[in-house]
Parts: sequence; structure tokens; C-alpha cells
Amino acid sequence: MKQITVLGVGNILMQDEGFGVRVVEHLLSHYSFPPNVQVLDGGTLGMELLRFLVGTDNLILIDAVSGQLPPGSFYRFQNDEVKAYFKEKVSMHELGIQDVLAIMEVLEKPAKEIMIMGVQPFAIDIGLELTPIVAETMDNVVKEILQVLKDWQVEVGKIHE
Repeated sequence: MKQITVLGVGNILMQDEGFGVRVVEHLLSHYSFPPNVQVLDGGTLGMELLRFLVGTDNLILIDAVSGQLPPGSFYRFQNDEVKAYFKEKVSMHELGIQDVLAIMEVLEKPAKEIMIMGVQPFAIDIGLELTPIVAETMDNVVKEILQVLKDWQVEVGKIHE
């Protein structure tokens, strides 16, 4: 059975920079996952994430993505596109994640499939809340993640509140 990791990264003290962590919080509070799927709040851990990712076959990384599109725009990169994404490092946690993925390659334990999903931030400034334009994207990003998991034959349960 494939080991799958859904990893949200970012700094929740910096508004939209915390997007990945906020998505993971939402997933954990609304859905249940089988034992082969770990859903992790990676915060800004960087290299310290290595111990959680070694052995992962498929990885979904959720983050704020600084690109050229308007705020709130959705980004999705997979496999070889991920390396191109990391050529332009935006933050220290992204540098750490790039290093983690490189070390997994060296250890000959790379994830077979890697996907990055995220949105273009509107504001990266001190604050605990996502900006409205980025918060509005949450449901669509969650749907994308759930669809990828379904494509990978993962049955996700809905937690009834």
C-alpha cells in the first residue's frame, strides 16, 4: 500500500503565508484518512520534515505560491515541474523543503509522485487570518486535494459536525 503524505507548510503569523497550514487544519477537522495517509502541519520546519517524509511514496505539498498571477490564483505543479518551481526560492521553509526532497533522492527514497498545490498570496504581513481573496480559495483547493487522493485510490471519510 502506498504511503501518502499531505503536507501543509507556511507561517501562520504572516497572513496568506500560512495558507498551507490552514488547508491542513481544515482537512483534519472535516475529514478522516486511512492509516497509510498522514496529513501534516509542517509549519516552517524545513529540514526537520525529513523524518516525516522518508518512506512517502506520494506527496502533496500545500503552500502559498508566489508567481506572476493575480492574488488568489491557483497553482498546481507535479513531478518535474516541482524542480522548476523550487528554482525560485521564496522563503526559508521552501529552501528547507527543496533540501529535504534532494536528500530523499540521495538516500534513494524519493517520493514517486510529488504535487505542489497553492495559491498566489495577496498579503504576507503580520496577521493571523488569511486575506478574504485567499480564504475564498480554500474550498476549491480542498476539492483538488480530495480528487488527487481519490485518483490515488484513497478513501477519505467526512467528519460529521
